[in-house]
Amino acid sequence: MDYSNQSGFRQRKLQPKVRMRGSAVDSGEPSQLFDDTSAGHNAGHSGVDKGPMVYAGQSLLSDPVSNLAMAYGSSLASQGKEMMDKNLDRFIPISKLKYYFAVDTVYVGKKLGLLVFPYMHENWEVSYQQDTPVAPRFDVNAPDLYIPAMAFITYILVAGLALGTQNRFSPEILGMQASSALVWLIIEVLAVLLSLYLVTVNTDLTTIDLVAFSGYKYVGMIVGVLAGLLFGKMGYYLTLLWCCASIFVFMIRTLRLKILSEAAAEGVLVRGAKNQLRMYLTMAIAAAQPVFMYWLTFHLVR
Repeated sequence: MDYSNQSGFRQRKLQPKVRMRGSAVDSGEPSQLFDDTSAGHNAGHSGVDKGPMVYAGQSLLSDPVSNLAMAYGSSLASQGKEMMDKNLDRFIPISKLKYYFAVDTVYVGKKLGLLVFPYMHENWEVSYQQDTPVAPRFDVNAPDLYIPAMAFITYILVAGLALGTQNRFSPEILGMQASSALVWLIIEVLAVLLSLYLVTVNTDLTTIDLVAFSGYKYVGMIVGVLAGLLFGKMGYYLTLLWCCASIFVFMIRTLRLKILSEAAAEGVLVRGAKNQLRMYLTMAIAAAQPVFMYWLTFHLVR
């Protein structure tokens, strides 16, 4: 058997395979099992999607009509905010309300003591700093709205407690109690404003001052009702009598500096019809406090 011929045949049979491999190597291109289509896909995706998005944003920003509409809308919003602030400050003076709530714990304690024991207090004038009254936390004589507001809410809660101990509590009755107290407070303030106008008193008393002074009586009402719950009717009457006398003295000594300030500046003494009217008005406002205190609490103690 000729082995040389067989070896030659084998070489000729394997030669094409070697050449095929050699062609891939000789061309200098790496062999890949799969085609890389990611680059083409991303390029196509970015070419299709990003183009319109960029074009729409540029057209929106470069459109003069859109810019004009945005500027006009912002100017309208700022003008509306200004108008609302002016009208709100006209009816509800927010800046002044901040002054009446500028209190601290020391002031609240001193003021409550002054409302219940006003007999030993001597100086009743409000301190001023550069023609402006100082904040209540710096002067116990300055009016505030914190104590009247908290006292009003506490009075409603104490009234509900008193009605509950007598098995007469219901949301409707408690709502009527709160509404009645609020309506009487508004009537009282309006009556005082009308009286000041009729008497032609030029005073620095404001409506908020009158609300504050009229709201101080709720402190004595709370003390009276609590005394009635603890000690019965006798405790209620004795405590309420003390609180009524205290609020009367407090109102007389506070309001006389406000209502009679014009007469003192003009050098007018207690004589004269005009000054007499002012004195009577001061006493009437002070005397109305015990009447309201009894009217709003006598039915809560049995």
